[in-house]
Amino acid sequence: MVVEKYKPGTAAQIYERVKERGRMIPPGLEYIDSWVDMSVSKCFQLMNTNDRALLDERIGCWNDLVEFEVVQVQSSSDAAKSARGQ
Repeated sequence: MVVEKYKPGTAAQIYERVKERGRMIPPGLEYIDSWVDMSVSKCFQLMNTNDRALLDERIGCWNDLVEFEVVQVQSSSDAAKSARGQ
């Protein structure tokens, strides 16, 4: 899960860049879906990769407008299995 916190006053620039250049996702990084908070100041993106460097490459395309937090997540069913020791 990638949490993008938009720097103050950059939301319009972010959406303009997406319109012009796309999401700028390198091959091997799978974009699954995203959600934006109601104040349009944070975006939560679910992505999949086995190569953290691909996330860092993408972050480099946006870090002038966005602050990033990357959180490794798993499905609820996988977490339940892990908790039960399976």
